[in-house]
Amino acid sequence: MIEKLKLLEQKLNQVLIGKPDAVRLCLVSLLSRGHLLIEDIPGIGKTTLAHGLARLLDLSFQRVQFTSDLLPSDILGVAIYKQSKEEFEFKPGPIFNSIVLADEINRANPRTQSALLEAMQEGQVTLEGKTYDLPHPFFVIATQNPIEHHGTYPLPDSQLDRFLISLNLNYPETSAELAILKTRNYGQNFNQLEPVITGPEILGLQQQVESVKADDSLLEYLLKLIQATRNHPRLRLGASPRASLGLKQASKAYAFSIGRDYLVPDDIKKMAIPTLRHRLVLKQDLYDPEKKSEQAELLIRELLDQIPVPI
Repeated sequence: MIEKLKLLEQKLNQVLIGKPDAVRLCLVSLLSRGHLLIEDIPGIGKTTLAHGLARLLDLSFQRVQFTSDLLPSDILGVAIYKQSKEEFEFKPGPIFNSIVLADEINRANPRTQSALLEAMQEGQVTLEGKTYDLPHPFFVIATQNPIEHHGTYPLPDSQLDRFLISLNLNYPETSAELAILKTRNYGQNFNQLEPVITGPEILGLQQQVESVKADDSLLEYLLKLIQATRNHPRLRLGASPRASLGLKQASKAYAFSIGRDYLVPDDIKKMAIPTLRHRLVLKQDLYDPEKKSEQAELLIRELLDQIPVPI
C-alpha cells in the first residue's frame, strides 16, 4: 500500500503545482486521523488542494461554503417528522461524507463553527436523542482568509486546537506559476482525475502509522519543546497535552510517509511548526491578527534551536 501512497502524493503534486511541502502535510494529517486548517489569501490553491485530494481518493466528498446565515442543521442534518410513519426520520447533512471541505469557516457564526468542530472531535453527531456515527475515514479540510476580517467570526483558540495541522500555501515560485500558466485554464476541471486509493486502504495506512516506533529519548525531547512553550515570556498560552499527542502522531505519520518505521529528531522538527503554530496564544502587546502565524512560527524556530537534540 505504500506504493499507492507515493502515487497519491505524486498525483496531488500535479494538481497543486510547486507546493510539495503542503501536499505532504495534507497527507500527514490524513494518515494521522487529524484535520487540516489552511490559512491564506484567496486564489492561492486552498480549494484546489481539497478538490484534488477528494478526486484521488475513492471516498465521498462534500464542499460547504460557510456564510453568516449557515445553521448547525445545514451541516449536521435534521430530523423530519414523517406523518405516514408517525416518527422522525433523520436526513444527514454534508458532515456525513468522508472528506468535507469547510470553505471560509470563519464566515459562519460561532454556533455553527462549534457544531462542526464538535462533530470533528467526537466522530459522531447526536440529534433528537440518537447518536449517528460519522464515516471512516473522516477528514475535514477547513480554509480561512487571515487578511479579510470584515463579517467574520475568528475561530476561538480552544477550537483551533481541534485541527491537527495548519499551513499557509503562500504565492507560488516563478517557475511553478509559469507551469500553471502553461498547463491550466481559469476554471480547473477535476473530472479527469481517477481515484488511486480506496477508503479501506487509507484505514490500513492509518493503522500502520500507529506501529511507527518512538524512542523514549525522542518523546522526552518532544515534551521539552511543549513545556518550553508554556513558560515562554512572549506567550500567554502554550501548547496543551492534546498538542503534544498531536505532534507525536504527526511526526510518526511523517516518518511513515517517507518510508521509515521509527522516529528521528528531524521528524519532530519538521512537524513542530505546522502542529503547534495555530495553538499558541501570544501576549496581547505582541498580538497582530495578520501576523500571528509568522510570529508563532518564529518563536517555535527559536525553541527548536535552543533545545538540545538527543543523540
